Amino acid sequence: MVSVINTVDTSHEDMIHDAQMDYYGTRLATCSSDRSVKIFDVRNGGQILIADLRGHEGPVWQVAWAHPMYGNILASCSYDRKVIIWKEENGTWEKTHEHTGHDSSVNSVCWAPHDYGLILACGSSDGAISLLTYTGEGQWEVKKINNAHTIGCNAVSWAPAVVPGSLIDQPSGQKPNYIKKFASGGCDNLIKLWKEEEDGQWKEEQKLEAHSDWVRDVAWAPSIGLPTSTIASCSQDGRVFIWTCDDISSNTWSPKLLHKFNDVVWHVSWSITANILAVSGGDNKVTLWKESVDGQWVCISDVNKGQGSVSTSVTEGQQNEQ
Repeated sequence: MVSVINTVDTSHEDMIHDAQMDYYGTRLATCSSDRSVKIFDVRNGGQILIADLRGHEGPVWQVAWAHPMYGNILASCSYDRKVIIWKEENGTWEKTHEHTGHDSSVNSVCWAPHDYGLILACGSSDGAISLLTYTGEGQWEVKKINNAHTIGCNAVSWAPAVVPGSLIDQPSGQKPNYIKKFASGGCDNLIKLWKEEEDGQWKEEQKLEAHSDWVRDVAWAPSIGLPTSTIASCSQDGRVFIWTCDDISSNTWSPKLLHKFNDVVWHVSWSITANILAVSGGDNKVTLWKESVDGQWVCISDVNKGQGSVSTSVTEGQQNEQ
């Protein structure tokens, strides 16, 4: 059974576009068309406003927490073409860096796994993806993938820093050979996989084609080192696909349709154990999905807008009838 454990009144003056818990689940960051980013302490079911961050000049689409080993750091991106990195110093949140290298709305920000250092991927409507790497002393190095997606990039998501199959194959004591990878989704209806080459340049490794309209979100699933890699994608076409790759050397990805919704699907998000996928769409519902023993994806919840009422269903398609 799924239940609503907390409702936060953010006092945002316009639509909320993203809400993200920090690593410890004690703080919630939200962002809105009212141009603000807010941070709340949500421990013990409370909701104390810690910070109201103003610096963007347009709707703020997404926020992302960095790993706490780097301190309390939050990134935000906006229609104003800017990415702002905020940092808490002595209990006060301040702007620590502003990236203005895009020519259009920046739609998505995602921090790389902490093993790689402090690296932020940013996807923009100008079609480019930029990678900001912290080099120390307050400096950020920028790499840019131009024309990553024609007409625009809507989402970026890093692959976990776990070698597929390492849980079974990794010789003990040997340092894993990390290869940085991330996925992106765009207005060309494509999901693209990107890999860092040995010379530090980023190369398109794969195109995944199944959607018939703009890809709105991609989410690379967390991994404990099992052989299969998994990515979820959602689109303007109302469909959610689960992509799996069983053999990283062949790099062959196969899509499975999770569900066809009646409206645009905006976001997909994995649980930390990667066994439950949250899907939110234009029908103002969040649904939770789990893979059954026979490999079918089933809806295990249906959280309706506003009322906090929850019904559980075990058959696909049931949530469209409610």
